Amino acid sequence: MNDSGVNVSAISVSRVGHPDAALPSDADADVRARQTEMLMTDDERFSLLVGVMGAGELWPLRDERIPPGVAMSAGYVPGIPRLGVPALQMSDAGLGVTNPGYRPGDTATALPAGLALAASFNPALARAAGEAIGREARGRGFNVQLAGAMNLARDPRNGRNFEYLSEDPLLSATIAAESINGIQEQGVISTVKHYSLNCNETNRHWLDAVIDPDAHRESDLLAFEIAIERSQPGAVMTAYNKINGDYASANHVLNNEVLKGAWGYRGWVMSDWGGTPSWECALNGLDQECGAQIDAVLWQSEAFTDRLRAAYAEGRLPKERLSDMVRRILRSMFSIGIDRWEATRAPDMAVHNEVALRIARQGIVLLKNHGVLPLTSDSAARIAVIGGYAQTGVPIGCGSSAVVPPGGFADVIPIGGPGLTGGSRNLCLLPSSPLVELRKQLPNAQIEFDPGISPAEAALAARRADIAIVFAIRVEGEGFDSADLSLPWGQDAVITAVSAANANTVVVLETGNPVSMPWRDSVNAIVQAWYPGQAGAQAIAEIVAGQVNPSGRLPITFPVDLDQTPRPELPDLGAPWGTSSTIRYTEGADVGYRWFARTGQVPMFAFGHGLSYTAFEYRDLEAAGDRTIEVSFTVVNTGDRSGADVPQLYLTAAAGDRLLRLLGFERVELEPGESRRVTIRADPRLLARYDGSAGSWRIEPGGYAVAVGASAVSPQLTAEVELAGRAFGR
Repeated sequence: MNDSGVNVSAISVSRVGHPDAALPSDADADVRARQTEMLMTDDERFSLLVGVMGAGELWPLRDERIPPGVAMSAGYVPGIPRLGVPALQMSDAGLGVTNPGYRPGDTATALPAGLALAASFNPALARAAGEAIGREARGRGFNVQLAGAMNLARDPRNGRNFEYLSEDPLLSATIAAESINGIQEQGVISTVKHYSLNCNETNRHWLDAVIDPDAHRESDLLAFEIAIERSQPGAVMTAYNKINGDYASANHVLNNEVLKGAWGYRGWVMSDWGGTPSWECALNGLDQECGAQIDAVLWQSEAFTDRLRAAYAEGRLPKERLSDMVRRILRSMFSIGIDRWEATRAPDMAVHNEVALRIARQGIVLLKNHGVLPLTSDSAARIAVIGGYAQTGVPIGCGSSAVVPPGGFADVIPIGGPGLTGGSRNLCLLPSSPLVELRKQLPNAQIEFDPGISPAEAALAARRADIAIVFAIRVEGEGFDSADLSLPWGQDAVITAVSAANANTVVVLETGNPVSMPWRDSVNAIVQAWYPGQAGAQAIAEIVAGQVNPSGRLPITFPVDLDQTPRPELPDLGAPWGTSSTIRYTEGADVGYRWFARTGQVPMFAFGHGLSYTAFEYRDLEAAGDRTIEVSFTVVNTGDRSGADVPQLYLTAAAGDRLLRLLGFERVELEPGESRRVTIRADPRLLARYDGSAGSWRIEPGGYAVAVGASAVSPQLTAEVELAGRAFGR
């Protein structure tokens, strides 16, 4: 065992499948990669630089470069058997092993949304999720999992926020790193993505994300930096968009100077599918073109086939650079052990369903509760369950992260839309019915269902009931952003009518983003369930019935409306597909709760917020300074139920500057009356500013103030310390 309680020898076994087969050291992997590359022909070298899509829903034609008998996947790269180099078989994503038509009948565990996982504030649970994904990927022959999605949530309209983790660099990095570690412990390479500022989906291939470089280092790039340090992912996937004028795949500053230079990253850099506009990307740090067929559609040619070979023949691509590209790919293969797979047991899908259930239980956030919750298991109340396809299942986000669960979807309702991903915009329902699960948890209650298609009909059902539970959903996904924060299909009107008819109205939100809540003052309780995964309905019902004490905390700020955000109007939202646009991230490093602190605005629900059926207090804060900040305090469960709390440590002032930054957190599970001492030591980079002119982090000398609280806006204990000034890092 190591000091975290993880069985290191078991990790080695799970990676390579044999108890006597030790993993190679980093030095061994470097040496073997160098030696193997030196034995390769140029044709073999170039063959590792291009990944092609298999035939499926997104690409109907089988590429002739995929040998007969090879199963379809999101990406295929041929191996070199004579040198012991395996083919790469790639699959999306971080919410489970996806299958957009590549392998009909193939299913996997559908985990809750990334935001739900991050809302648990539980790194160990992220590790368990990664382990489940890695085991299922390996069981299906995938040795690269396109997981590790962690772009900061800069805009609550972003269609892919549900895949990502939070608006905070520390929380995002902590959860992403543990998920990646869990995947790679199974001998499966994981990526981290999308590097960087892929924070909106509208015309993402033609979007220029403009940001101050120093602010970039303090926010989105800091998240990637910490995650890469902690997990060493085999590959980094670049974003679709430009950053400060240069495409992510062709961005010399990000790929060469920062990632491979300042951070010393030794794995390989791959493109997103269709994200390689030119062969010159190779000169600017890209090592592998993936989804090459989409590049041919978007940019009229594949970049790393004929064009890269021609550049090499003409001396424009140096031999040293070609060797470096290949060695980076080989190094990750050898380091993680995908070349040494042996027989392994089939994944235990029941255990993985339990992981999905745990994430949903810990990630659901009780936003508001004026006394109606929890119900009791022996309740004989008349309950109206309204809307949200609650009789059928729970929704998932659409796009490349959509997972087909065991038994298939309960229903798929086509929606459609413009662009390459419009065909995948569907309401997909997992076979986990909240109506069924509520009846299980509340066997003595009289439960009636209304579909919620008419405000007047829903109000009639609510009047007949003691309690009304309205399920509200929104379809969000890859390739499109929401136009606003409202609920579609008249659901806001339904909730308004129901709450006017019944004072005990509970709203359960199954969305991938914050929503506006014009009815929030008229309802009794609000539950944010996100996209809760294949066991989500059970978790929702358990929380409503009081069998599980809610413990999720918001990983993103819920604004009152878009006027509170840095960009009330998203540039070129609704413009034709293919329109070039620019988003200027003028908020810089002040993303989410930091922006609200900077502007003095009060959000609807703050970052870190979440209610419980018990109560907690923080006591006896001790703080020390000098080179970083370390604090200790006691958490006490003062209520009458067991529960979990997530105390959070924030920096509130630095050498005379007022600001707000999350410095640390810990999830603490306590019985009634139980207490626990918590110690948090801050990463110095969270106390510093990045100085691009000096190429280092800088802590100014002086007084620093910290606060411990249950959210970004609820400080309960405060302290001040002195820090010595210093410069460090790159």
